[in-house]
Parts: sequence; structure tokens; C-alpha cells
Amino acid sequence: MRRILGIALAVLLLGGVVVVALAGGEEPPTTATKTVKGVIGSEKSEYFRDPDVVKALADKGYTVKTETSGSWAMDQLALKEFDFAFPSSSEPATEIEAAAGVKGAQTTRPFFSPLVVVARANAAKVLADNNLAKMTGKNSGTLLMGPYLKAAEEKRSWQQLSGSAAFAELTGTVFIKTTDPATSNSGALFLAATSNVANGNNVVSDQAGIDRTAPLMQKLISVQGALEPSTDDPFRAFISGSGEPLILAYESQVASLLQQKQAPGDMVVLYPDTTVNSPHTFVPISENAKELGSLLATDPKLRELAVRHGFRPQNGVPEFTAATAAHAAYLNPELTGIRQVSAPTVKILMALAARAKG
Repeated sequence: MRRILGIALAVLLLGGVVVVALAGGEEPPTTATKTVKGVIGSEKSEYFRDPDVVKALADKGYTVKTETSGSWAMDQLALKEFDFAFPSSSEPATEIEAAAGVKGAQTTRPFFSPLVVVARANAAKVLADNNLAKMTGKNSGTLLMGPYLKAAEEKRSWQQLSGSAAFAELTGTVFIKTTDPATSNSGALFLAATSNVANGNNVVSDQAGIDRTAPLMQKLISVQGALEPSTDDPFRAFISGSGEPLILAYESQVASLLQQKQAPGDMVVLYPDTTVNSPHTFVPISENAKELGSLLATDPKLRELAVRHGFRPQNGVPEFTAATAAHAAYLNPELTGIRQVSAPTVKILMALAARAKG
């Protein structure tokens, strides 16, 4: 009897082992998720916080954590603590590569955004009535950089512009509120565009060009008072109803706001007739993030989500146009009538920024 019980027990134990083995074999293999940490421009914060973006990245095996910094200040950070840097244009990317010791890294430009000037309706009307801007619709138009810079050179006030007396809020010197050009990408590229116009529609490329354009650059910056480190705060202030009547922003901020169906108030979007595009440039620092930039650029879901946040994917004009069709009254999807110019070298641009800040 004892022997029969022993055999039965052995059979049961063996069966248990087989069941466990079979149960284990039925479990799907798990994919290890890479957790990567990056430093990004503030204008991309909402994109990386979006639950749909988080899920799309997780589906591809990534958990992405981010911190924000002005793009031109990223090379001063302890970059070895990050897996990637994601400045707002290609110019600071070269400095970041050198500072991180990854010169020659395979950078990627997943999306870009042109600069725009966001104006109160009354301010846009006065600019247009004085030939400093040209309206293309109730909520959109073009900032005429030549006439605008002439007004800045003369330190013209709102009160000196015809028709401004009807709007009590328009007082003091006419200026566009920008970010700090020494640390923030949008502020630096504003100087790139304005110095081009001031230099006879040529990129500033030498000391003579710096000397020639620096006095006007200083007038554009010094009149503003305290400078913001990123575009996020001035844009939020504008949308809340406070802030200056003219602010520099990225088109992506406007397009994102409109697609989220947030109230734009009396906003008018003016595209400068001379501009420098802002190709957001992904710089991999560690091996863990090596493929992430390419994924952001090519994955259909991530491209769709980038457009939802107002960015233009590379070679993605049809995607952007289709997604923003309902908001064409504010936007210029084809960038019609806009002259796009190159930025000066980093050395020249930083010299201009230093001179502009006095």
C-alpha cells in the first residue's frame, strides 16, 4: 500500500511540474523598457507630458523623463546626467555635442516650427494701418520687417502711430517681447532674422556685420526690460489676457492651443516676412537614446501627435495642413510669402546677443 501511495504521489508531483511548466510557457515574453532622461526646450513639455505620447513611446519600449532649459544654455549643464538633449534648433546642437563629448553624434530633426508674432487685435490693426504689417484675414497677417525695424530704429511709440489714440492700452515704445537671446532659442533666432534684414538681407558673417547691426539689435532688446528664459511664460501670460500687446512665439504654441480648442481671445498671428525656422534637433548622448530621435521623426503615431501639439514634421506640410484646416483663419500652412533665411554661426549669433544685451 505504501508503495502504491508513493507512486501516486510521484505522479501527482510530476503532473504539478508539468502544469507549472505549461503555465509558464503560456506567458507572453516581456519587452524591457528603456528609461531615458532628456533636457528639452520648454515648448516641447506638453508634448512629452501628453498621455498619448507617453503610451506611444511605451509601446516602442521607451519611458521618457524630461527637464527643461533654454536651448542655448544646455551646453552649460552636466550633460552626462542626461541620455539626450533636444534643443529648439540646430545651431545650439553643435555646442551641446561638443560639451557632452559626443561630437559627430547622429542627430535627428523630427519636427520644426517657424517664429510668429502674436498680437492683440487692436495692436495688429494699428500696425497694419501704419504699414508695419499687412492683414491677410481677421486673425492673421504678415509683419513687414523692414518698416517695423525702421520704427524700432526711431524708437517710435504707439502714440506716434495713426489710430492708436482709440486704444488706451497701447502706450509706450512699440516693441516685440522676446526671450533672452543669450540663452533661449526663440530670442536668438529673432536676432538672426532681424540682423539679416538690417544687414541688407544678408546673413551676418563677420565683425563688420556685427558692428553694423548691433546698435539696432540693442534697441530691440533693451526696451523690453527683464527678459524671460523661455517662450512658455510670455505666451501663457498673453493668452490669460496680461502681458505685452506683441510677443514672439512659436507657431507650434498657437497651433497647439487652437487644436485643443482653447479660447484664443483677440489673438492675431503675424508671420514675419523674413524668418528663421526652428528645426528641433535631437542629440543622443547615451546609447539608450540612440534610436529615439529617429523614432520621433518616422513613427506615424508620434508624427500625428507632434502635429496635434502644433509642430510641423519634416516633409509634413500635408499632415500639418490637414490637421489645422479648421484653424486656417490664424495660420499660414504653406508659409506663403515668407522669406526663410539661414542663421549666423553660433559664434556670430552669440556675439550679437551679447551686444544686444549691452
